[in-house]
Amino acid sequence: MFVCLCYGITDKQITKAVRDEGVGNMRDLRKTLGVGSQCGKCIQLAQQVIDNTIIDESLFKEVC
Repeated sequence: MFVCLCYGITDKQITKAVRDEGVGNMRDLRKTLGVGSQCGKCIQLAQQVIDNTIIDESLFKEVC
């Protein structure tokens, strides 16, 4: 799903940035993908994707 319409950024691209590039907050995401730097309507959803990805990764590590 598209999170940032201004730059055409999807939730999968954000998830990949968190996993592969260590993005952990909106400041990092803005630097990496530009998300949230235009109109700002995507910030809340983008932060949710970051948080959910981090939580999913930590749960996966606990199970393994």
